[in-house]
Amino acid sequence: MSKQIIARKMERKEKDMSRREFLRRLGMGAGSTMALMALEPLSVWAKGGAHEKDGDWQNLMTCRVQHGSGEHISLLGFGMMRLPNNQDEVDRLVDYAIGHGVNYFDTAPMYMGGQSEVLTGNALSRYPREKYFVATKMSNQNRRAWSFDESKRMYERSMERLKVDYIDYYLLHSIGGGMESLKGRFLDNGVLDFLLKERDEGRIKHLGFSYHGDVRDFDWLLDRQEEYHWDFVQIQMNFLDWRHASMRQGRRHDADAEYLYNKCEKAGVQCVVMEPLRGGAFGRMAQELTDQLKAVRPADSTARWAFRWVGSFPNILTTLSGMNQMEHLKENVQTFSPLDPCTEKENKLLADIADQMAGFPTIPCTTCAYCMPCPYGVDIPGNFAYYNQAVTDHVLPLPAATAADHATRRQQFIEGYRAALTDPKTWASACQDCEECLSKCPQQIRIPNQMARIVETLRKR
Repeated sequence: MSKQIIARKMERKEKDMSRREFLRRLGMGAGSTMALMALEPLSVWAKGGAHEKDGDWQNLMTCRVQHGSGEHISLLGFGMMRLPNNQDEVDRLVDYAIGHGVNYFDTAPMYMGGQSEVLTGNALSRYPREKYFVATKMSNQNRRAWSFDESKRMYERSMERLKVDYIDYYLLHSIGGGMESLKGRFLDNGVLDFLLKERDEGRIKHLGFSYHGDVRDFDWLLDRQEEYHWDFVQIQMNFLDWRHASMRQGRRHDADAEYLYNKCEKAGVQCVVMEPLRGGAFGRMAQELTDQLKAVRPADSTARWAFRWVGSFPNILTTLSGMNQMEHLKENVQTFSPLDPCTEKENKLLADIADQMAGFPTIPCTTCAYCMPCPYGVDIPGNFAYYNQAVTDHVLPLPAATAADHATRRQQFIEGYRAALTDPKTWASACQDCEECLSKCPQQIRIPNQMARIVETLRKR
């Protein structure tokens, strides 16, 4: 082993020890957020590029400091999963983001069939390399990609598509499929050892993993922080999943975001947040819930509330948002420029709203579309999105007050369903219960069962 690698390992170990010692001396455990807020600055301010003002707000992006490296990372990160399939449009979005202080861009080989990495690489490569931080992933979920050679090729293709000779933030993608999957994808085939060496050699600057599913995998990896020295962990976190994820998902070995965040904080590992809007659900909240928020901050959208809540936690390095429309990008930039953290009273209001939302019989789909394509043509996320919106709008569940009301609402549901999914080939009734989608779903939804539920709702008399 070279002296350079040994020195880097010793430096990393010292940094990890200093973080743990800092927390130990404070006596910090779960619920230590306010202590950290009092002792460490929540953020630093990074001026945007060419534009000092946009409308009547000052262009100052809130940033967080990455442990160890001292890098300033924008608290708003650009999720590149659902980009417009047009390079000029992507360039315009990236230009606005970078011009207004956003410097963290997250993609993956599986997004848009690899096209996301291509579009992202083309857009970012027009800038000096030090101007941005790019994150991508080892998306070897398919068993055919479990071999060392296939996984290594995936890693190298990411470099080529992104037009970089190092990756700032690299993730083991979608951990949580159980120990057999974890061992097959990363441990038994030597892939994790290879990635650790790539980090030591500097071709990966920061190594982490994204988590969905079985919390035992999450615990196993984080409990080995002394061995792996994770630089960050990506978790699904929002004000609903904070204490309702395990109950809503109905999975024996799932965990709430509160547990995930607190365990990362105690380990001294910063969090990257995905799904702060719960797949866009917080942008389409039930009217009575929206009214409660508007009564406090009339000018704020429900999405802004959700982002402010996430950004208020000090151990969050960045918060990802899939911004494929300029209007969304502009609003989100404004929300974080600078961030106005939630007050204690506002946090309580959001907790009360989360309790109310947890009672809605929605399907816990975030419309990530990992389940697609369906071999029988079913639009899985489209079906779930319509069903969930019908629940939110109180078209469902169908009230049993009067037979006439039943019939009216059922007809309203059917008409809305046909308008939302215009091609009958994409309807839930086309599901053949083949279960090919089950292993792909990061939320581990029993998709065929839920399709049957929609079909039954359409048939109700």
